[in-house]
Amino acid sequence: MYIITFYSFKGGVGRTMALVNIAVELAKTGRRVLTVDFDLEAPGLDTFDSLRSENHVPGIIDFVSEYLDSGQAPEVDRFIYRSSSVGDQGGGLWVMPSGAQQESYAANFSQIDWGILYEKHDGYLLFEDLKEQWKRVIEPDYVLIDSRTGHTDTGGICTRQLPNAVAIFFFPNDQNLRGLTKVVQDIRSEARAPRNKEIKLHFVMSNVPDLDDEDRILEGKINAFQQQLGFGRGPMIVHRYNSLALLNQMVFTKDRPRSRLAQEYRDVVRELVRGNLTDREGALDYIGRAGRRRRRRGIEQESQRKMDETLRNIEELHSSDGEVLFMLGVLREDQRHLERAASLFDRAIQAGYKEPEAYLNRARVRADSGDSDGAHEDALQVLQSDRLPPPLVRAAIRLARPESPEGIAVSAAVTSLSFEDQFWLARNLYGSREETEIAVSILLPLISDGDQPEEERTSAKEELAMAYIGIGMYNEAVSLLRHGGRSVEEMNIRSAFNYGMAMWGKTEDIASAPFARVVELDQKNPITEERPNYFQCMMIAYWASGDTATALEFEQRSRKAINARPLAFSSWRYRRVTRNAFEEDLDEIHALIGGDASRTPQFMATAAEEDKNRKL
Repeated sequence: MYIITFYSFKGGVGRTMALVNIAVELAKTGRRVLTVDFDLEAPGLDTFDSLRSENHVPGIIDFVSEYLDSGQAPEVDRFIYRSSSVGDQGGGLWVMPSGAQQESYAANFSQIDWGILYEKHDGYLLFEDLKEQWKRVIEPDYVLIDSRTGHTDTGGICTRQLPNAVAIFFFPNDQNLRGLTKVVQDIRSEARAPRNKEIKLHFVMSNVPDLDDEDRILEGKINAFQQQLGFGRGPMIVHRYNSLALLNQMVFTKDRPRSRLAQEYRDVVRELVRGNLTDREGALDYIGRAGRRRRRRGIEQESQRKMDETLRNIEELHSSDGEVLFMLGVLREDQRHLERAASLFDRAIQAGYKEPEAYLNRARVRADSGDSDGAHEDALQVLQSDRLPPPLVRAAIRLARPESPEGIAVSAAVTSLSFEDQFWLARNLYGSREETEIAVSILLPLISDGDQPEEERTSAKEELAMAYIGIGMYNEAVSLLRHGGRSVEEMNIRSAFNYGMAMWGKTEDIASAPFARVVELDQKNPITEERPNYFQCMMIAYWASGDTATALEFEQRSRKAINARPLAFSSWRYRRVTRNAFEEDLDEIHALIGGDASRTPQFMATAAEEDKNRKL
């Protein structure tokens, strides 16, 4: 139960109207909402159609009067009724009015001395009991209290004792600023001993004319409020809304949900929910913000301690919410907290959050912890999903043991992807022989997909040829690149280079014609993009064509380009490698250019060694 008081120092700012619209919006989105009319001198919640009762239901005044007469707190259910017109997705809206609107109301109200109630009749305990009864009888997610304006005897009950948060509505003039200064100071004083109660404040500038601020009058007023009332972010704004529908007290979030006023009320709802860690949306929002803060450097130790304490509180509040537990696990997913993250992912899945991302993240943590069997099991679970984006499919493939490349290639996660996404996936594997074999299994069906344009299938064939080279299947690569009797002169620059490398692997000798074709095409249309792999390819091609000087120029360009990338595809290995490994390959090629004939492409030795190991 999260209690928010709606307060304004002066009337005419639309405070009650805002409360009703916000209450209805919360109920529409599945929350259980209790509204309480504590504007005892000018009550009005029950005048809105959505909150109206057909009977004269007693309320706050009657509740307190009965207590003073009997000395015992009455059962609250007699003082609350439910709205029959609001509530979706399990939500609902209840009302505790100010009192039965009969002739006796004014007399009953005038007979209550709120000071004596607290001094001699345990008024504080009465309202603590009332809160507990709200929780037990209604089980509300939110209690929204409409407090009267100004400095009053009941003001402290509404703004200090009862609420977790106070939404302060104000019009930006000096009268409101002077009045609110003391109110805000009093609310903040609750955070000091002995109460130690921190009440969240939300500032809403309301009934503001939507006019050009050419003379920066409004800007100056906002700055004055921020400085004197001590809030850093600009206030939320609800503009003046010129519509006769206001006379009928229309609930805009219900009856005109697309209006600007309804949207501004929904903006206030989001901010209120954001401040409520008991609301799963508020908890998820905080976890997201905590993640962004942790990615920044220089978080102060005290701020870190407070954030960790809040995250522990969220975990306790939402101990059975799988998504919240999952997001907390993501936040802990680093080398220092692997065990903690694994526990959170376990609990998230046990709580019913069986999304592929949960299994994938647990697989990562298990892999980092040395549990390869567990990582493989979770990765296979991920690959059963038919609604994953390609990067997540790639991540799952890398965590699974590739005992059957064909089986992974026909998994739901892969086959549900479009032609373009499967092509992207295959191109972004190549981290190992096993990954390359999976890429082959993915690409094979693509090259014969008659529903695709010939140009797309040709690209898939070129990619498959690259994969074949990476696992030592040089004959197959040559066959694909020469499909349809295509000559070297007909090849594009990519096919020509790969054909030259495939022939090198097949014959263990350098065929000059394909590399000459690469040089010819580069000179006709040189690229300007800083791509380390392209420059590496040109380094090899120009050397094979006898132009050592240009080859060394491309070496320098490749070294410069790789500095900006953590990974790159190396044509010396036909693998995607780290920056350091790529630079080692450049060193190998440099030695070859310098005359060391013993240097041969790494993919040739690697493929041979891998085949030998498999036979053993």
